[in-house]
Amino acid sequence: MRAASMTIETLRSAPSLVITRTDAAAALGVDPRTVAAGIENGTIPSVKLGRRVLIPREKFLKLFDPDD
Repeated sequence: MRAASMTIETLRSAPSLVITRTDAAAALGVDPRTVAAGIENGTIPSVKLGRRVLIPREKFLKLFDPDD
C-alpha cells in the first residue's frame, strides 16, 4: 500500500496484521517522527521484529475507535 494514500479507513480494510510507522503517519497526517515518539513513550503499541518496529493494526485502530 502506498503511504501517501493511506487513511484510517484504508487501514480498517487492510489485510495486514501490522503497519509501519510511515503508514500510521500518513493515515494520521503527521510526520513519521511523531509516530516514532508515540511508540517510544508507549502511547502507540508496537512490536519489534529484529531491527524493524511494527504497529499491530487492530491495536492501532482501537486508539481511534469512538466506541471505546
